[in-house]
Amino acid sequence: MRRFEVLAEGLAFPEGPVVMPDGSIVVTEIAKGCLTRVSMEGDVSLLADTGGGPNGAALGPDGMLYVCNNGGFSWNTESGLKPHGRAEDNVGGSIQKVDPATGKVETLYTACGDIELRAPNDIVCDAHGGFYFTDHGHRSGRNLDFGAVFYARRDGSHINQVAFPLIGPNGIGLSPDGKTLYVAETSSGRLWSYAVTAPGEVAAPDWPSPTGGDLLAGLSGFQRYDSLAIEDCGNVAVATLRLGGINVVSPKGNLVERIELPDPYTTNICFGGPDRRTAYITLSSTGRLVRMEWARPGLDLN
Repeated sequence: MRRFEVLAEGLAFPEGPVVMPDGSIVVTEIAKGCLTRVSMEGDVSLLADTGGGPNGAALGPDGMLYVCNNGGFSWNTESGLKPHGRAEDNVGGSIQKVDPATGKVETLYTACGDIELRAPNDIVCDAHGGFYFTDHGHRSGRNLDFGAVFYARRDGSHINQVAFPLIGPNGIGLSPDGKTLYVAETSSGRLWSYAVTAPGEVAAPDWPSPTGGDLLAGLSGFQRYDSLAIEDCGNVAVATLRLGGINVVSPKGNLVERIELPDPYTTNICFGGPDRRTAYITLSSTGRLVRMEWARPGLDLN
């Protein structure tokens, strides 16, 4: 197991780490309905109350934080904190814009036309004024929402569906040249790729696909994918549930390496530091944000 340092602990299911310009890390605390700032020294402070269940987050070129809000989970607390379906008081899914200087929260989207957002999960900004995000869907009793990938403009003026259906789409990222969109599907343990033909548009694969994408990599056994981050060389680093860790997959679908971590809910990874060779990882069920040295530099995000 690779050595890591605990930067913050006691967090309420942290996800969506974002490295800020001053070097601090912003994480979402899904179970508390807030964004939290963690300084480089590990000091923790409230950044914004979002309500619901803030999940993935991204820093836009405009300096604003864009947040996927799943509306709120119910929780299992028997052995650590774990999500357990849609909360009875779920407020509905949304995409929110947060000013990190003031904590002001603005709701940009709650639907795509007549399609209600159910549980937005993760998000990545492109170089064209927009962002892609996954809607994971919710499980409620015997019912399960199909998920989807959407594209939206940062100014709140446009949203469209990119890919459907998926079963629990989670992590999302763009290749260094912006020409490939990667989506991690939790329930199947599959990593899908989509050829981007224009902002918010992807090409159909050469053969019938259940998700509209090409299969890049799949996990053996009972493992599930969560969020992901892209390395500067194009590798995809995917947080992996149940066995706990990060799987690094090449653009050709080969396993580059696996980093084991001591939490079955290893959920998110992002890169920072002067050369982007520091990885910040959320160990969510044990409430920790950790950092470690990374073998390769992470991608400089839009």
